[in-house]
Amino acid sequence: MKNINLIFGLFLLIFLLPGCDSKPVIGLLMDTIERERWAKDRDLFVEKVEELGGSVIVKVADSDASVQFQQALELFNEGIDALVIIPVDKTVAAGIVKTAKKSHIPVLAYDRLIWDCDLDFYISTDNIQIGEKQAEYLTKTKPEGNYVLIGGPTKDNNSVQLYLGWMNVLQPLVDKGDIKLLSNSFVDEWEPEKGYEVIKGLLDAGEQIDAIIAGNDALASGAIEALHEHDMDGEVLIAGQDADINAIRNIVFGNQTITVYKPLESMAFNAAAAAVKLAKGKNPTDNMSFTVNNGHQLVPAILLEGQVVNKQNVRMTVISEGFVAEQEVFE
Repeated sequence: MKNINLIFGLFLLIFLLPGCDSKPVIGLLMDTIERERWAKDRDLFVEKVEELGGSVIVKVADSDASVQFQQALELFNEGIDALVIIPVDKTVAAGIVKTAKKSHIPVLAYDRLIWDCDLDFYISTDNIQIGEKQAEYLTKTKPEGNYVLIGGPTKDNNSVQLYLGWMNVLQPLVDKGDIKLLSNSFVDEWEPEKGYEVIKGLLDAGEQIDAIIAGNDALASGAIEALHEHDMDGEVLIAGQDADINAIRNIVFGNQTITVYKPLESMAFNAAAAAVKLAKGKNPTDNMSFTVNNGHQLVPAILLEGQVVNKQNVRMTVISEGFVAEQEVFE
């Protein structure tokens, strides 16, 4: 009888203990879903994690770094197995990573690198390359003239990466005197009004602008609004990023020159696969050799390539791939 009770007790213990096949719970900390693309990232990521047998708890910080830190603590208390962060602030988020490590929770940075911490994984696009694509496209069309650069907030590492890409292309032309940088600054938020303020200030001061390179489509849309107020629709070359629906419409109607389309589906799916592996204690970096330096260590990484979208290829890119619907663009 004692042997039967012992066997039953062992069976019950094994049954109750979480095993390798238990459903992994992934925490997803987001900066915002106010911008169109981030809602798509969220939906794609959750979809893929669920396909892989996991579940996702999503928390959105509304661009407040302190709120995001508190949300991380809430997720740790809820018992997540891995954490994915789209950081509000690359430095504040390092504290989240350090706290997660104390609880042995692996962390993946999504689209924005987190600095100076023991990060497990990073997935994004090659943002230096995206900056180069933006600048190369505009300079081929307008190799001489007055350029304006509107960088995003420096708390987002991508802003700096994009700027490096811009200057890789522009600096030789600036040195030759072919291009003059009328304004070369970073704003404090990824919001349209910030792009509007930069361009409105220059136009009100009587400056002639030939081309604008913006860190994202929201900043570009603000610049377009300022140009519209000065009856300059379609007169200035403008490059943005993210392939927002309004940006695609602006391109079709001739008010924006290009945007850069990030492969969100591939990025979200790769992040989901890596997060589920991390949650199960597996190494997501098998057969990978690419790394990115975050100031503390070389972080295993996947960097995908962005694609330029212009008026000529809009149907062959974002529409054919289902990123935006044709009726949304040509309504």
